Amino acid sequence: MLEGFTEMDALADRGFIPGMSKEEEERLAKSETFAIRISNVANMILFAAKVYASVRSGSLAIIASTLDSLLDLLSGFILWFTAFSMQTPNPYQYPIGKKRMQPLGILVFASVMATLGLQIILESARALMSSEKEFVLTRDQERWVVGIMLSVTLVKLLLMVYCRTFTNEILALYTIRTWSMTVLENVHSLVGKSATPDYLQKLTYLSWNHHKSIRHIDTVRAYTFGSHYFVEVDIVLPAAMPLQEAHDIGESLQEKLELLPEIERAFVHLDYEYSHKPEHAQS
Repeated sequence: MLEGFTEMDALADRGFIPGMSKEEEERLAKSETFAIRISNVANMILFAAKVYASVRSGSLAIIASTLDSLLDLLSGFILWFTAFSMQTPNPYQYPIGKKRMQPLGILVFASVMATLGLQIILESARALMSSEKEFVLTRDQERWVVGIMLSVTLVKLLLMVYCRTFTNEILALYTIRTWSMTVLENVHSLVGKSATPDYLQKLTYLSWNHHKSIRHIDTVRAYTFGSHYFVEVDIVLPAAMPLQEAHDIGESLQEKLELLPEIERAFVHLDYEYSHKPEHAQS
């Protein structure tokens, strides 16, 4: 809690949160882009090799691995499309931005993955109950199939080690997190789940210390909007304060809140008392 308050004090004093410079962020972005491209190229090669192995062997295990590579390619395309959409805002058609594209893309991908996985399970059950003879491979075909699958495992291991050097969670999202937790997390981000109490404490501390004329903090809300937060803050100012001065206090607080990297947009409501019913009581 004290670390969070210190971070808010630094934001109030300096006007920004200490972190990476713009040049460092650009270098990191280039490295992450390179990692995604390398991953996509490797997945294309692996997919082609697995298709050959699947056709030659007819093994359901290898077919399932082939579908896994197909899903890797699909996930790479979804990542690219969502990142491109979020980086190309259209304030006229999308006035509040496109931050929900990322969790929406993840949910679409999870649905496709679950469907293909279920189909593989059903086909495996059908093959177990079938009386057909097992497929037969020659010695050379066995060497090719085993060699391809071992190469796939090695390439995947190298990609995992390389991508884990980045702090960007989305790079390794599909391999180091269970999809059940990922889907649940992104559902929460779409429906507007509240921020943690620790984060709300930081916002309350920042708002209370924003200006000496603030008499009360009526409400502080922060809820998910895609991968970021929307924030609502109600502050109480003196009833006799001129409108211009009150407006400047509220607007500067809004700008300060929006400097936080987790916040997409902040709304500051000004009031002169706090004994009324909560705003938006119906919701």
